[in-house]
Amino acid sequence: MDLSEHKQILNDELNHITNEYIVFKERINEQKQDSQKHSLIEQINQWEIKSIEIIQQKAKQCREIVIESTKTCINDIEKKYNDLSEQIKQIHEENEFNEMNLNYLKSQLIEMTEEFNNPVKISIEQDSQSFINEISINFSKKPTFNKWKQNAITVAGGNGKGQQLNQLMGPHGIFIDEKKNIFIADCSNHRIVEWKCNANETQIIAGGNNKGNRIDQLNLPTDVIVDQQNHSIIIADQGNRRVVQWLNQNQRILIHNIDCSRLAIDKNGFLYVSHRERNEVRRWKMGEYNNEGIIVAGGNGKGNELSQFNSPSFLFVDKDQSVYVSDIFNHRVMKWTKDAEEGKIVAGGNGEGGNLNQLSKPEGVIVDDLGQIYVADFGNHRIMRWHEGKEEGEIVVGGNGGGNQSNQLNGPGGLCFDGEGNLYVGDHYNHRIQKFVTVL
Repeated sequence: MDLSEHKQILNDELNHITNEYIVFKERINEQKQDSQKHSLIEQINQWEIKSIEIIQQKAKQCREIVIESTKTCINDIEKKYNDLSEQIKQIHEENEFNEMNLNYLKSQLIEMTEEFNNPVKISIEQDSQSFINEISINFSKKPTFNKWKQNAITVAGGNGKGQQLNQLMGPHGIFIDEKKNIFIADCSNHRIVEWKCNANETQIIAGGNNKGNRIDQLNLPTDVIVDQQNHSIIIADQGNRRVVQWLNQNQRILIHNIDCSRLAIDKNGFLYVSHRERNEVRRWKMGEYNNEGIIVAGGNGKGNELSQFNSPSFLFVDKDQSVYVSDIFNHRVMKWTKDAEEGKIVAGGNGEGGNLNQLSKPEGVIVDDLGQIYVADFGNHRIMRWHEGKEEGEIVVGGNGGGNQSNQLNGPGGLCFDGEGNLYVGDHYNHRIQKFVTVL
């Protein structure tokens, strides 16, 4: 009897929740049918009405000033005309005049004509500062995540160096999809693997057929990106000097003969590849890989000038198509704006070291919505955050010496955020992927 009553209570609660869902759906339908009822739309309408009233009032005042000024000018000229006409009439009546009188009349007529044709100069002066209140629509940015728990959770690997399905061997680039599944360039195992969220072992999705150069093999893959539009995987197959695409276990080579270090895709679908051997970054339009691409950063030989790299590695491309590049042996991160001829140092650049203004062989680089730059400081076993223009960075996780404890890293490489702001780090020499949970 108790079980029956309890089940009835649960049924009643389910019906109540279902009714609430139905009511909420009705609200959605109402909003879809009449989006003009949004409270902000009413504010915009009120602003429009008031602004038009102000403009109309100002225009009326200016018109009245121009009309009054014109009337005054014409009246003055007309008065002069009447006076001179009276003088001419008097000369005719008296029939006494000379050349001096005629010259005077001529000069007065010329003067009146010029005054009539060129009245008092008036013009419209436009103030650069608006006399009405400007409005714009502001979208609040997602919360910025500034802090993370310092003890990480191992979400892939962490079972020692190896090739079993619960192991990794020297992970490099990582990619997180919307479902928090982790795609990993398992470099020394010559494979790309996917760890489902909260899974205990991995699934091989590319390679895994031993080291080799067959189309179904990989050789030291260093990076992977998932093209979520067509569900394909693009891989930097560095040991084979090629960029390859895997789509439903069908493979094709996109770019041949390139010392491809890392990859990136921008919002327009352009593919970026860091060419370590040539110390440059090239860009290809998606689907047009039958050419050499376009150099968008570097390409001026090996060196430490602002136009050069010394082993470019990880890439990040922002919404403005600015390219951020980790410049490994110059111990700095460079930012190249679109069509720039040289880059700008945005992190490091003060020699190799462990001070807050230094980096040591930087690897992974990502940039958040506020332009804050996160760098995997490989040689210092820490993740740094830099604000562009600042002389120093700050440690966000790690920095406790190289080790395998939950608050330590050992050669961090790839970096990623998920949709909740959790930070994922490819912990290279610990053969694992660490997740640092954000602190709200």
